[in-house]
Amino acid sequence: MPPSTAEIWSFVHDERGRLADDLAHLTDDQWATPSLCAGWSVHDVLAHLVDTAHTGKLAFVGSMIASGGNFDRANERGVKRHQGATGAHTLEAFRAARTLTKSPPASPSTRLVEAIAHGEDIRRPLGISHEYEAWAIHDAIDSLVRTPASFGGCRELATRVRLVTNGGGSSWGEGPEVTASALDLLLTATGREVGEGRLSGPGVALVSEHLAR
Repeated sequence: MPPSTAEIWSFVHDERGRLADDLAHLTDDQWATPSLCAGWSVHDVLAHLVDTAHTGKLAFVGSMIASGGNFDRANERGVKRHQGATGAHTLEAFRAARTLTKSPPASPSTRLVEAIAHGEDIRRPLGISHEYEAWAIHDAIDSLVRTPASFGGCRELATRVRLVTNGGGSSWGEGPEVTASALDLLLTATGREVGEGRLSGPGVALVSEHLAR
């Protein structure tokens, strides 16, 4: 059974708090660390999370219009709008936004994708490990395989490979198997490189080809 909207927001709010706690004592150099998002630092990603926390349906539409329909440009403008003078200032704004329930016009499950993927964008380069609830990761992947790449999903990839969790407990898609932890499969589904040796199976070459596009 899919999670309720209330369950999704409870998870998101808890994860915002946990991420804020993980970042409470970063140095200036750590804030400047390149994240898993190409061209964005750890500080940039956190500012993006502050922006999305404040962006409801009308604000999203307005942002897209102001950015000429360019999603990446809208995100860049959001980062600049909410990035504080220091990482600590942005972190304070992130904590203040922890319990907001604003969202663009999309499935509530996209909030799970955002919380988990951007959490890892920040944590992995900093060497911070974190465990997420399995149901949230699985529902996020369910959402991604239904969503085209043009909207941040992996529907096209799921027609070429079968994503399988370690142990074979869950799978998504059709084709040669790609096996990894559920978290690494989620990151792969969002187009992120998870690192050498984290994916295995006959479909890995197809994933690499997909990510290189």
